[in-house]
Amino acid sequence: LRLRFRSMKYPTLALALVLSLGTAFTTSAAEAQLKTLFNGKDLTHFKAAESAGFWRAENGILIGENDAAKKGNYLWTEKSYGDFVIEFDVRWKATTERGVDTGLEMRSPKIQLQLGISGSLRVDMTGSFYTGGKPAYPEAGQAKEKDSLMKPEGKWNTFRIQAKGDTFTCWINGKKASEYTDKKFNGAAPLGLQIHGNVVMKCEYRNIRIAEL
Repeated sequence: LRLRFRSMKYPTLALALVLSLGTAFTTSAAEAQLKTLFNGKDLTHFKAAESAGFWRAENGILIGENDAAKKGNYLWTEKSYGDFVIEFDVRWKATTERGVDTGLEMRSPKIQLQLGISGSLRVDMTGSFYTGGKPAYPEAGQAKEKDSLMKPEGKWNTFRIQAKGDTFTCWINGKKASEYTDKKFNGAAPLGLQIHGNVVMKCEYRNIRIAEL
């Protein structure tokens, strides 16, 4: 980058411009540092032994299904994350009335980004943040426009989730869908992909990438 100034009459302005450009480049660099979390071949980077029989890798896709007893499971990362951004493609197709109930669990105490049908509300809360409190899905963290952002059931949808400080943000297919702020959820913890219990379900993830912030 070559910057030319005809005079040094405005050194403060010049410095501000340089700092601004530096910040922009730093942000771009951070975006480029997204690293593969799921390699498409096996459950490296995850606590696979705890999820045997529920999760498997096939043809570059991470597949989650409950067992014959309809037990639930979380596929936890080996590493704990505090501030991070994660991106992935996900798809599912309901085979029963209860539908699919999955999502990404994060932080300590736990907060979840819901994907599919809420087990407690029995309605689709995709893109909304579940806190487990009262209400379980605070209105401020609901993805009320999700239907206009999502592709039809069974198609791949791209999600981006960011946890930074006390703020949690979700984008669906490149559009901001929800944001929730709560300082209670402040501890680093493993990330968990959910298979809800007492349902017959199958979910599929691919291109899972993550960067610490």
